[in-house]
Amino acid sequence: MTETKSADQLAQEVKAAFDTRHDQVKAIAEEALGKAAKGEELSAATKQLADEALTALNEAKARLDEVEQKLARKKQDDERSDYRTIGERVVSSDTIKPFLNSKTARGRASVEVKAIVSALTTDANGSAGDLIVPDRQPGIITPGQRRLTVRDLLTPGRTNSNAVQYVKETGFTNAAATVSETAGASKPQTDIKFDVVTSSVTTIAHWVLATRQILDDVPMLQSYIDGRLTYGLALVEENQLLNGGGTGTDLHGVYTQATAFAPPITIPAPVTRIDVLRLAMLQTALSELMSTVVVLHPSDWAAIELLKDTTGQFIIGNPQGNLSPTLWGQPVVATQSMATGKFLTGAFQLGAQIFDRMDAMVEISTEDDQNFRKNLVTVLAEERLALAVYRPEAFVKGDFAAAATAATAA
Repeated sequence: MTETKSADQLAQEVKAAFDTRHDQVKAIAEEALGKAAKGEELSAATKQLADEALTALNEAKARLDEVEQKLARKKQDDERSDYRTIGERVVSSDTIKPFLNSKTARGRASVEVKAIVSALTTDANGSAGDLIVPDRQPGIITPGQRRLTVRDLLTPGRTNSNAVQYVKETGFTNAAATVSETAGASKPQTDIKFDVVTSSVTTIAHWVLATRQILDDVPMLQSYIDGRLTYGLALVEENQLLNGGGTGTDLHGVYTQATAFAPPITIPAPVTRIDVLRLAMLQTALSELMSTVVVLHPSDWAAIELLKDTTGQFIIGNPQGNLSPTLWGQPVVATQSMATGKFLTGAFQLGAQIFDRMDAMVEISTEDDQNFRKNLVTVLAEERLALAVYRPEAFVKGDFAAAATAATAA
């Protein structure tokens, strides 16, 4: 015990010496900065003093590191000394040594075995533990995560309200015409109708229960929970942005409001998925809004890439290519949020906008239900946003099979 105390005292003395040197260097540095601010140069004596102080500081730091390493090794040796069998502890006990050192010793000597057993079995330092410890690998094996892309297609925005309102043109009767130059000739009147549309802010949220000990002992697990919760929000958000029904607390999704496919022209059979998408792009173009993106289910995009001509050559796909997915000059976004057999194309940047009311955030609370009494914590993740689809005619949606039938010339 005395040796440990002396070592601790030595460490404190070395630490005090290091702090003194550190304060000296700090004072010299502050003086130098003050002179530099005034445009004064440092004297040779000051520079020499700074060099000597830095040298002394480095020596003190090296000495401090050496003492700390010795203390750490001694602590490890002390901990390892606890890993002794009952027999080792008995023969080294001060009450047993006289019997071992004297051949004529008589009487009784006892050793408190209970403390030894406790140290060998229940104490954190002395526990033998399992003889074979599993080789636990670091990290947590996570399930696959969907690539989320729909948000990136839309124009971003923010709001401080619980609803977003915008004025939308609902009717335009263009009566513009050439008129007579005769004085008093009447001019035609054009009618334009407007409507105020409201998009309400929607909250997406969910929570999990966890023990306080798990979150305290394994910070990585806390980060994992945070990540999975925010991913869950984003997963629902993507589905809402596309397919939200617009009733109750749901967003009114882009696909839900998109214009149904109506082929501007028909073409001879067979009509393929590639044909259907080109006709859908034509439909948006005729509404004066050029399509910029195609959204498909990964299975439908794979079917398009695997199409071959009569010679067995791929029409779209290239097994050795690494180009970004494109079709008719437009990027293709493949997401499982789109149903199989369905398609959506449109002018996403012009046609719709996201308004974030509150970015995704994670909160942890012990003040929920019986958490305080049960040592539990509630981990809550939520976000708030609104979606405004300004021009439903900027988007065209449909079913590949039905669209092919509708586009086939009689």
